[in-house]
Amino acid sequence: MPLGVELLRTGGDRPRLRPLGPGELLATWLWVVGGIAVATAVAGLDPSRLLAGNLAGVAALLFVLIPDRRIRTRGESWEDYGLPWWGVRSPRTWRAWGRGALQGLGICAVVFPVFAAAWWGYARLLPVLPEGLARLLGPYALPPRFAPALPPRLALLALTQLLVVALPEEMFYRGWMQTSWSRAGPERWVRVLGADLGRGFVATQALFALGHLVSLQPWRVATFFPGLLFGWARARTGSLAAPVVLHALSNLFLLVLEASFLGTR
Repeated sequence: MPLGVELLRTGGDRPRLRPLGPGELLATWLWVVGGIAVATAVAGLDPSRLLAGNLAGVAALLFVLIPDRRIRTRGESWEDYGLPWWGVRSPRTWRAWGRGALQGLGICAVVFPVFAAAWWGYARLLPVLPEGLARLLGPYALPPRFAPALPPRLALLALTQLLVVALPEEMFYRGWMQTSWSRAGPERWVRVLGADLGRGFVATQALFALGHLVSLQPWRVATFFPGLLFGWARARTGSLAAPVVLHALSNLFLLVLEASFLGTR
């Protein structure tokens, strides 16, 4: 069943809510991204670097708290937007996240070898491009040379990527935004590899990519492409568990590639 149709079903006497329009979704995105941009600018002026060291946490709060207010006002919960959470003691919670982890790992097994080959070619190409063009397309100045390595403090890094980066971003983009957009037009679907992709699917991933430009690094718009994968996983599984795990593992895999092929020279 398409995601939007499933989420429009109501139980008992619960009223059918008015879907949020694209303008309302864009306005909320502007509030979140604008807040992150302001925090980033203020952090650059802070000599103590306290805010700069906690920008990821500030972004995580904005990604969750701003849409949470809209959700609560509408009498809904994050469960209505795909977050599998029924309490830490509920077996249902852990079954859902376990299933999502397996689904995310399965997708990684298919996608990561292809991504690794593409990234290697990209990292080799950048150093031979004209300097100005290379600066626009990526951060790598040296050609890759393989020496297996892991990023430092891997366990802490994994927890940070899962809880501070992937979870709040997926709650906002693939949870709140993609779900809301699919509700606005449940009659229009395109089926891709078992997932019914509705109205606003591409727009959600475009906003996800544009939101990364708060760092003023143009190559970050390439996050549009993993965004498509995360959004597809959301639609295919009907839950945020798989895209959260997939998002965190993707970020970690990129860091492992950078440590192994670029490292410290």
